[in-house]
Amino acid sequence: MTSVSDMTPVDSRLDRGRRRTVSGGTEPRRKPRIGRYVARWLFVAPAVLFVLVFFGYPIVQNVMMSLQDYTTTTFYTGEAPWVGFANYVHVFTSPLFTTTVLNTALFTVGSIVCQFAIGLVLALFFKRHFPLGGFLRSLLLLPWLLPLIASAAVWKWILDQGSGALNQFLGLFGISPVPWLVSPSLALVAVIGVNIWLGIPFNTTILYSGLQAVPEELYEAASLDGAVGWKAFRYITWPSIRSVVGVVVVLGVVYTLKVVDIILGLTGGGPANSTQTLATWAYQSSFVQFLFGQGAAVSNLLIAVSLVFALVYLSMTRKEVDE
Repeated sequence: MTSVSDMTPVDSRLDRGRRRTVSGGTEPRRKPRIGRYVARWLFVAPAVLFVLVFFGYPIVQNVMMSLQDYTTTTFYTGEAPWVGFANYVHVFTSPLFTTTVLNTALFTVGSIVCQFAIGLVLALFFKRHFPLGGFLRSLLLLPWLLPLIASAAVWKWILDQGSGALNQFLGLFGISPVPWLVSPSLALVAVIGVNIWLGIPFNTTILYSGLQAVPEELYEAASLDGAVGWKAFRYITWPSIRSVVGVVVVLGVVYTLKVVDIILGLTGGGPANSTQTLATWAYQSSFVQFLFGQGAAVSNLLIAVSLVFALVYLSMTRKEVDE
C-alpha cells in the first residue's frame, strides 16, 4: 500500500481531484460550456426571429392561400373556402402554363448567360490599371442604381417602333422600323436585351471583386512557365474565382426568375403572351384578375424552382470541397 510520503505532487493533486468528484462535486468545466452554448443561441436568436417573421410566415401564408379560394370578398367576409390542390390543377392545365414556362426558361437562360459573359469580360478589362478606370467603373453602376420602372420607361421609348431612338438610328443606314415590342417573335428578345443591360453592373462588380483577390504572384510564377493569356485564365483565374462565379449565377437566377417590373413596363406580358413569364402570370392573376389563390400557386412554383436550383448548387459546391 502506497503511503502519503511516497506520493508525488502530481499524484496528490489527482487524488484530491478524485475525492472531490466522489464526494458529489461536479466538473467545473461543464458550466462554461453551457454558458457558451446559451450565448451562441442568444446571438443567433434575433436573426432567426427576423427570418421566421418576415420570410417564414409570409411563405406559410402563401402556401395556405394557394389551397383556398381566396378572392376580393375574403377581405371583408373573412371566408376563404378550402379547395385543396384545385388552384394547382388549374395552373398546370391552363393553356398559359407551357408558354409561361418556356418564356421563363428562355428569359432566365438568355439573361444569365449574356450578363455573366459580358460582366466577366468587363471585369477582366477593368482589372488592368489604366487612366479613368475608376471613373468608368462608377459609370457602369448607373443602370443598377436607376429605379427599374424608370429604366423600363426609357427603354420603351428607345424601342418604340414609330419614334424610338433605336429605329431612328437604324434608319440612317436604310433599315426600316423594327417592331421590337409589338412583334411576338421579337418582344421576348427585346425584353431579354433590356434585362441584360440591367444585370451587367451586378455581374461586373462581383466578378471584379473576385479578381482583385487573386494574388499577382500566381500570374508571375505562371508566366515563367509560359502560362499567359488564355492559359493563365484557365489554370489560375477561373479556379480562383469559381466560388464567386457560383454566387453570381445563383443570385442571378433567383433574381431573374422573379423579374416583373421590367416586363410589365415594356410589354405588359404581351403581345399575345409572348413575354409572359411565371412571375408576371402570378402578378396578373393576383392583382389584375384578383384570383389570389391561383396567383399564390404560381408564385409557390417559382419558389420551388429557386429552391431546387439553390440546393443543386449547394450540393455541387459541397462535393467540390470534399474532393
